[in-house]
Amino acid sequence: MKLNTSWLIALLGLAIGSPALADGFKMGYISTERIYREGAPFVAIMKRLDKEFADRRNDLKRMESRGKDLEATLGKSALAPADRKNFERELDSLDREYRVKSRELSEDFNQRRNEEFSAMLERANRIVKSIAEKEQYDLILQDAVYVNPKFDLTGKVLKELDK
Repeated sequence: MKLNTSWLIALLGLAIGSPALADGFKMGYISTERIYREGAPFVAIMKRLDKEFADRRNDLKRMESRGKDLEATLGKSALAPADRKNFERELDSLDREYRVKSRELSEDFNQRRNEEFSAMLERANRIVKSIAEKEQYDLILQDAVYVNPKFDLTGKVLKELDK
């Protein structure tokens, strides 16, 4: 039977609150989102990925600009019916192509980011385990709704990642 995370945290709170267990119980917290955002290796990965996908993003920006130009042209009432129809076709075609390329870019970027982050996340987890063993933590939580800052070990992990 699997316990819901909320129930686990509530039970943990009760256990920590009990005087018999509170003595010597050491708990910490890690913010994965902050590690992704501030960790030097993760920042470097994002910069590398931004460069890798820059051409495709620029292509989408050019398509978007062309689409706006076409919309502006179509907004003019002085167009001949044949010209209006041609511009509408071009806009429809451009819109379809834009949506396909945008979706492909998003999927490719997310796949590459996940590939790159997974190796670095393994390293971060090893660092967390090392800190836990070295400083004798009984429990280290990750990504909670609220944690008192005195339990936050994210800064220590960031320092180790930056080495």
